[in-house]
Amino acid sequence: MKPDSVAMMELSGLHKQGAVCIFGTGNFGRSLGFRLLQAGYEVTYGSRHPGKSALLPKGAKVTTHEEALQEAQVIFLAVHREQYGFLASLSPALEGKVLVDISNNVRRGQYPESNAEYLRKLVPGAVVIKAFNTISAWALQAGGLDANRQVLICGDCASAKQAVADIAHGLGLAPLDRGSLRAASELEDIPLQLFPLWRLPLRLGAGLLAAFFTYNVIRDVVHARVTDGKDRSFRIMISLANKAFPDVALVMLSLCYLPGAMAAVLQLRNSTKYRRFPDWLDRWMLCRKQLGLLALAFAVLHVLYTLVIPIRYYVFYRRATIYVGLMQENKTLEFNNVMAWRSDAYLSMGMLGFALFVLLGITSLPSVSNSLNWREFGFIQSKLGHTTLLLCTAHTFLYGWDNFLQPSAYKWLTPRSYMLALVVPCVVLALKAVLITPCVDRAVGRIRQGWEREGKGRAPEDNANNHLPLIL
Repeated sequence: MKPDSVAMMELSGLHKQGAVCIFGTGNFGRSLGFRLLQAGYEVTYGSRHPGKSALLPKGAKVTTHEEALQEAQVIFLAVHREQYGFLASLSPALEGKVLVDISNNVRRGQYPESNAEYLRKLVPGAVVIKAFNTISAWALQAGGLDANRQVLICGDCASAKQAVADIAHGLGLAPLDRGSLRAASELEDIPLQLFPLWRLPLRLGAGLLAAFFTYNVIRDVVHARVTDGKDRSFRIMISLANKAFPDVALVMLSLCYLPGAMAAVLQLRNSTKYRRFPDWLDRWMLCRKQLGLLALAFAVLHVLYTLVIPIRYYVFYRRATIYVGLMQENKTLEFNNVMAWRSDAYLSMGMLGFALFVLLGITSLPSVSNSLNWREFGFIQSKLGHTTLLLCTAHTFLYGWDNFLQPSAYKWLTPRSYMLALVVPCVVLALKAVLITPCVDRAVGRIRQGWEREGKGRAPEDNANNHLPLIL
């Protein structure tokens, strides 16, 4: 960037509200112009065919590219990279002006360099800034609420970035400086990412669901066909699905808190918090929120499937058969006090666990979590989270009751699926029970405050992880 260009921009008062030019009359260009007009800016559209431009916001002017450049110092380029060619002839008129590139590509790595860097070579006299490419046209029209409020900005000129940031502030958005123009490639890849933190939880959830469902089909349907010749395939739709959903929910909830316990054990073993965790553990910890939300989704499915049990034909048929049989034999179904306690305790643990589970999901929403300080958020996600896991585990144990010791529960010598689902939560709760003992908890607390055992030097490469969050 030439020094005289920087001075020119600073003297022109870029930070002040005024005229803004937009090249491009597509969806984004129209939405951006609408928001700028609402914020009090004068908007001029540059078009190859000004007379044919339609659907533009009321109050905006439409002229040729050359005339539009004379109206403003900041130009938003809302066209695709393939259409940048017309800018070469406008290079003299773009000298010293701020050219905001908002373009994105169809796929990652489509070009050897970012669109913004290519634009800087095409128009070397302009000050190229990459911004607004992570905001959608819909978000601009809807007001840019919540996560859609953030505008990522990068460029090599501080005053030009500040000018774009001031415009973002004027639109009610939150600008974030991401450094030099070399970061443009990273910014252009962001809109192309498809749920990056959800990939591992979704794959894990799908794998667990397939495994538990197939396991139950073999135990309930295939076993009945092979041993008794009975067709119990009708149970696939409701009964077996309602066995798999809670098993997956319990395991995935446990997996939210297992990496925190493992990290604490590693810190105790290393006697320092400045040693990097393994990459797989880092990735696991980063997607804990997604694991928890997916576990909540399976828990909701379990609740919905359970609510339809009384209206199922199979349940109605079995109850009618039992009642008619008792009447024919002139027998009375005696009240079992132990079973009543078991049933009520099982339902109570399930309702309390599900209520806390929903509370954990609510606090993960940005609008709620942003209103909590770190101690409040940590209390809910850690203390109440482990309480939720404890209640859900107790709910599953009460469901099994004495079936753990009944030989008839082990078809083909295989345990019921909920028995397998209890393994991970029991491990997590056992580790947590050890970690909260006073001596261990005190040692972990000292390590997280920076204490290191003598002779444990801090490796230079470990300093990069000083920003790791508190392990919940």
